[in-house]
Amino acid sequence: MKIIPCSFLGAMAAIFLVAVPQAGFAAQPAPPTSPKEDLPPPEIAPRGQNAPRDIKYSQWRKLCFKAPGKQALCRTTITGTWETGQMAIRLDLIEREGSARLQVFLPVGLYLQAGVKLRLDNKPREMQLPYSWCFANLCVAAAPIDNKVVRSLGDARTISVDVVNTNLVTITATIPTDQFAAAHRGAPAESFEQIIEE
Repeated sequence: MKIIPCSFLGAMAAIFLVAVPQAGFAAQPAPPTSPKEDLPPPEIAPRGQNAPRDIKYSQWRKLCFKAPGKQALCRTTITGTWETGQMAIRLDLIEREGSARLQVFLPVGLYLQAGVKLRLDNKPREMQLPYSWCFANLCVAAAPIDNKVVRSLGDARTISVDVVNTNLVTITATIPTDQFAAAHRGAPAESFEQIIEE
């Protein structure tokens, strides 16, 4: 088990513990605060579609973070990189105390108003994640999900991720999920414990 100083975990908490609106698959009844309703329609419709450059994906991994007296926060994650080693996409399922959310890390240079659309196995049902925040080198889209969606992730073979770039062209990346269930149900690949420094 690795021990991480509190200052590092404070930065990690800023990434992991962001509150975002509720999301669900379009075919399911959506609550009034659904991101699909909260996101205004794009002012300009996308005008084409492209495949992304070749992306190499890591294995799915589960990482857990535990602070004394609190439930562990676990992140089941996969990262896609280009040949240059730069991150192209990262998808996380984050769970703690029965709640779950999906978040997607993407490079900058995207049309933020369009959000991020996810589909399992190219089925017509889709989930839309609004962008939550951007840094100098990446943007993050995230939304809570329910247990039904978590189970669907375990049964799926791929997740299609649609984003719109600033040229208003839709780019679709396909993330393999055939190893997701084993990583998600298995023991963490790594566990980290927070030490409170007083």
